[in-house]
Amino acid sequence: MSHKAGFVNIIGNPNVGKSTLMNAFVGERLSIITSKAQTTRHRILGIVNGDDFQVILSDTPGIIKPAYQLQESMMDFVKSAFEDADVLLYIVELGEKALKDEAFFNKITNANIPVLVLINKIDKGDEEKLKEALELWQKQVPNAEVFAISALQNFGVAEVFNRILELLPDSPPFYPKDQLTDKPERFFVNETIREKILMHYKKEIPYSVEIDTEEFFEDEKIIRMRSVIMVERETQKGIIIGHKGSALKRVGVEARKDLEKFFGKQIHLELYVKVNKNWRSDARQLKRFGYNNR
Repeated sequence: MSHKAGFVNIIGNPNVGKSTLMNAFVGERLSIITSKAQTTRHRILGIVNGDDFQVILSDTPGIIKPAYQLQESMMDFVKSAFEDADVLLYIVELGEKALKDEAFFNKITNANIPVLVLINKIDKGDEEKLKEALELWQKQVPNAEVFAISALQNFGVAEVFNRILELLPDSPPFYPKDQLTDKPERFFVNETIREKILMHYKKEIPYSVEIDTEEFFEDEKIIRMRSVIMVERETQKGIIIGHKGSALKRVGVEARKDLEKFFGKQIHLELYVKVNKNWRSDARQLKRFGYNNR
């Protein structure tokens, strides 16, 4: 029996539903999802295995024009998604007219691999709007197949996945068949805490934050974790902690609940806040946090 395997990379503007789509494919909540732009900072692999296939999905940050070194590194992850893709998924939302970055758009229209344009969030529009979108994107990306989906409602996702399987090359698996992702456990602890910060804090605060899980000890029934929330300024530290520690406690409680579901064990989570000045523009710090892939 032949076996198919390959890399399927998901790109698009911020907040179009890339992470929701990958989680729908994988059947697990690997990528964090919020309504804020730049929720995804890393390139995250989700692996879907079958008897005769292995689909390696790659969720990437939304395409933006970088303002500081962290964002430049995020766009490096997007660039790398073009380099190793066997199939490219370009996801747009209903009503969207163009990719914000012309250079990336040219890469898509000139790609020499299969491209699937996925018009997402079709549950938020009517038939007329969808018909216009299908015509627009078929004209904009003539080298692509266009699909209408709702990743959140799981509509059209199975059809896209089946088409991906048809397009993948014959290949042995790249990863062990029981592997779900390329990221270590601490990565998902960090991302879960960061998601709660994105949800509960405003303005620049969530974008100035990085999480570092310094301790991760697993017993049979409980995992004990110690994580540090890093901010760039002393004033941000006060905001994260809140009055008598109330804001930080809320983050800890919500993160712990999600982590207990993710790991299937009791979680003991200690949270601390530390000032780490200008970490977003410090190449050494960015490398330490896994951003500099140059």
